[in-house]
Amino acid sequence: MVAIVLIVILLLVVGALTFTIVRSVMAPHKLDNVPRLIKQGKTQGAIKLCKQIIAKEPKNYKAHFYMGKAYLKEGRNELALVEYKTVNDNALFGEGIEEVPFRKEYAQLLLQQNQQNEALQSFLLLTKMEPNNAENFFQAGRIYELQNRYDIALGFMQKAAMIDKKHAKAHAEIGLMLYRTKQLEAAKKEIDIAVKLSPETYSSYYYLGKILKDQKDLNSAIKAFEKAQRDPEVRMKALIEHGSCFMVANRYDNAALDFQRAIELDKNNSNPETLFARYFLGLCYEKSRKIDDAIKQWEEIYKRNKNFRDVASKLQEYKDLQANDYLKDYLTCSNDEFPDICKNAAEKGLNLQVLSCDLKKWGCQITGINKGDDSWMNVRKQVILIRFFRNPEPIEDAPVREAVDLLKTMNAVKAFLFTSSSFSQAAKHFAENRPVELVEKQKLEAVLSKAGQ
Repeated sequence: MVAIVLIVILLLVVGALTFTIVRSVMAPHKLDNVPRLIKQGKTQGAIKLCKQIIAKEPKNYKAHFYMGKAYLKEGRNELALVEYKTVNDNALFGEGIEEVPFRKEYAQLLLQQNQQNEALQSFLLLTKMEPNNAENFFQAGRIYELQNRYDIALGFMQKAAMIDKKHAKAHAEIGLMLYRTKQLEAAKKEIDIAVKLSPETYSSYYYLGKILKDQKDLNSAIKAFEKAQRDPEVRMKALIEHGSCFMVANRYDNAALDFQRAIELDKNNSNPETLFARYFLGLCYEKSRKIDDAIKQWEEIYKRNKNFRDVASKLQEYKDLQANDYLKDYLTCSNDEFPDICKNAAEKGLNLQVLSCDLKKWGCQITGINKGDDSWMNVRKQVILIRFFRNPEPIEDAPVREAVDLLKTMNAVKAFLFTSSSFSQAAKHFAENRPVELVEKQKLEAVLSKAGQ
């Protein structure tokens, strides 16, 4: 009986040992299958195997590494980063995991998740591990540049260009940083080198376009930005800059098309550049008298960033449009209709007899004489000059000076300048003690309302 018990115990011990040996032998074989599965695109199978191994051996960092690779191939970068971070924090490199290629993949994952400082640490380590690899210095320089640490960034970019004289992107980035410090000639030289080295590196044309735009060569800048749009990374910025060139040339319809295309590129409405595209599109609509459309763009911006540029003040400025149809008509009517609105305001709102009414590029100019004693201007039978502006920007002193000079030429006694926006301090200062009255939005609204009754 005792012998039987001993035999049973012996069999159990031998079985347990056999199971342990088999498990230890089989587990590596399972893990060895994972790279093949990933290569074949069978990532779900690879992930399942890795999870089984990790469940039994949580510290099997090679399994964590392969699971990260499988997630990466599926485009599930956030999950891949979790696994890679585990490897980075715990693994002993060399035991089936090569450190240099791992760090390159890990750093790029960190950048995609906007973890710049952690990515920078990996690239700095790579510059020591591969001191003759220009790309590591370039990537470190890019992160410093993103962090606005331009002096350090420039040093890393110059190091990259020194190691690899044909590194087109490094030359392009050096050119951009020189451009930022207004060293335009030196910047253009670097960009020209980048374009010559690699004509198909279309991001270089973006920087070239920026320089040409600053040099007022709009036609060449537009062509450069068109080429830059072939690079997905800078396409949105290139479209916005392309549109801004048209804005400078007062071609607002062309500019608006570019800004609309830029907005459409952002499917999730999450790219910060979209705010700039919407802002400039709003300005195009404002310049084209499509005020309702402009307001829609600024409201979209305000939802995401209440402090973006002057959006809050623009929305406040146009708030009265909803309540005052006369002001809305004044701002949004066509150029053909605008003189009639101004003439009606002069006759009914100001009690003038209109002598002339002329459309101007900045608005409308009217000359007239007072109809009678009830005129609010208290001027009789003498020529009065009236100018109606509807530019969205504050009126500077130059138009005020021009109006005063015109008074002398036409022997008029006084000028009244109306605007739907405001006058600059320089304009107000010049108007003091001169026969010209500056009339801003509130009084303009009153005159338009009186004329509309």
